[in-house]
Amino acid sequence: MTRVAAVLVRQSMAAGAPDGVDPRRWLEAVAEDTYEVVAGLELVTPVLVTSVAGLDEIVWPGTEVVVIDEDEPLKNVVQRLKGDQAVVVSGDAPDLPPLLVGKLFRELGRAEISVCPDERGGAVALACGLPMPAWADPDLDASDLVAELRAQAPGRRMVAAVPGWHRVRDREDLSRLDPGLEGWDNTRALLG
Repeated sequence: MTRVAAVLVRQSMAAGAPDGVDPRRWLEAVAEDTYEVVAGLELVTPVLVTSVAGLDEIVWPGTEVVVIDEDEPLKNVVQRLKGDQAVVVSGDAPDLPPLLVGKLFRELGRAEISVCPDERGGAVALACGLPMPAWADPDLDASDLVAELRAQAPGRRMVAAVPGWHRVRDREDLSRLDPGLEGWDNTRALLG
C-alpha cells in the first residue's frame, strides 16, 4: 500500500506572522517544520502542495512538489495525489505530533475519511483513500469539518475523527505551540 502525506501551503498562511516577523519568512518556517513532521514518517511518501512560488527549497531532494492555485478546492488537490491513501496536512501546524498522522491512516481501516480537527474550528489534517470518495467536498477551514463531512456522507460511520490539534493561523494561536515538543525549530527560532 502506497501512503502519501501532503503538506498543503497556501500564500494566505503568511497572514499568521507575528508582529515584527517577515510574513514570507514566517510562511517558510512553519511550512518547513510541518513538512519535516511528515517527511520523517516511515512508510509514507512526503509531498509538498503549494500555491507559493519558490517553496521547493524547503523540501528534501526528490520530494514531489505539486503547484496549485491559491483557492483550489481541497477535493481537486487530493485528486492530484498519487498512491492508495493520502493525508493532507495544513502547512501551518509546525508542532503536529507525528502520531496523529499515523492515527489518521489507521482510521481509514474503518472509515472512508478521517479528520484531525482544529481545537478552534476547521481541521489540521484529513486522510482518505485515493481517489477521494465522490460524495466528499472537504474544506480544512470549515467551521466543523467532521459534521459537514458526516452530513455529506451516505452513512455516518464513513467519517472518523482522531484527537484534535491546532494550527497557527493568527497571533492568538502562538500561545498554543507546545515548547515541550521536539521539532518546529524554524518556527521556534523566529519566535525567539
